[in-house]
Amino acid sequence: MKHLLRSSSVSRTRIGRRLVSVALLLLGWAVEVNSQSSAVPGVEWKQLAAPEQAGWSAKKLAEIHGYVEEIGSTSAMIVQHGVVVAAWGDVAHRSNLHSCRKSLLNSLIGIAVAEGKINLDDTLEKLGIDDNKPSLTAVEKQATVRDLLEARSGVYHPTDYETKSMMEQKPPRGSHAPGTFWYYNNWDFNTLGYIYEKATGTKIFEAFYREIAQPIGMQDFRPHDGHYITSADSRFPAYPFDMSARDFARFALLYLHGGKWNDSQVVPGDWVKASTRPYSDSESGGYGYLWWTGDAASGTPQRISFPKGSFWAEGHLGQYAVVVPSLDLIIVNRLDGDLTKRKINKRQISQMVQMVVAAAPAN
Repeated sequence: MKHLLRSSSVSRTRIGRRLVSVALLLLGWAVEVNSQSSAVPGVEWKQLAAPEQAGWSAKKLAEIHGYVEEIGSTSAMIVQHGVVVAAWGDVAHRSNLHSCRKSLLNSLIGIAVAEGKINLDDTLEKLGIDDNKPSLTAVEKQATVRDLLEARSGVYHPTDYETKSMMEQKPPRGSHAPGTFWYYNNWDFNTLGYIYEKATGTKIFEAFYREIAQPIGMQDFRPHDGHYITSADSRFPAYPFDMSARDFARFALLYLHGGKWNDSQVVPGDWVKASTRPYSDSESGGYGYLWWTGDAASGTPQRISFPKGSFWAEGHLGQYAVVVPSLDLIIVNRLDGDLTKRKINKRQISQMVQMVVAAAPAN
């Protein structure tokens, strides 16, 4: 049963209209798990046979399922202690993660930093990085790799794979010195992909498959599930990933466990800590190294609330993997833009996360 979590009877068009509950209680695969133990999945994910016996509210889980259908998610998963509490939709279906690609790249950069192949304090000038005309200025070239990771480069050059709102909100060239201002900037993120490939001599998707996907047992991802997007605007392409919800949940679990999978340290633990703490404020908390955080750098409450200490990967249309360490909890939401014209916003995901936290047993 290679696709244990696949809801194979549901067509793509029907998935776009209505989610179905994944039948993991068949053939004896559902298991009882100590609610306080933390695990990683083997070849297949395990699911609680009776979440209410582990302290979950059956009524509130049903309300979450209804909300997931209401907002139009293609698939969703709740994982606690390394075991699936609930899953809806075709969680084996691969689709575009959009900007979650940046959190995936974070893992590769962390490994390269530990191996001495990337220095976070190197400037663009030292790395010989420039872009198409209008070329980078002498001041822009003083931005460091760390500035790019924090989205604080101050380089507002035209770039690839931006949404309309990102282009409209982009500050003018030269308006902020490197390291002084946070702006969610695809030029930074795309250039980091180039820096990684130049430093390691390895393409992003092959490296991710070898360094991350295989060690943590991703069931669906293969290197050909990534591709590059280029344009005349910039020398540095975007690198979108197609990934299933269940593989995305494995990646989130890797970071929940501090980069460790079973007895293997896949991503350095200190890198995970550095990446998932806030360096800037955002509307929903803060921003670390290519990860969003529930805590703001200033400590002030933000307009959209996520649990204290949480962090997440976030992508266009409603791609999310939210990690809540205090509850040993992961919430994944996916929306395939090829199947539905809907869009899920951050406030709706915040509401979903709050509903999951309210349904969860207290530690």
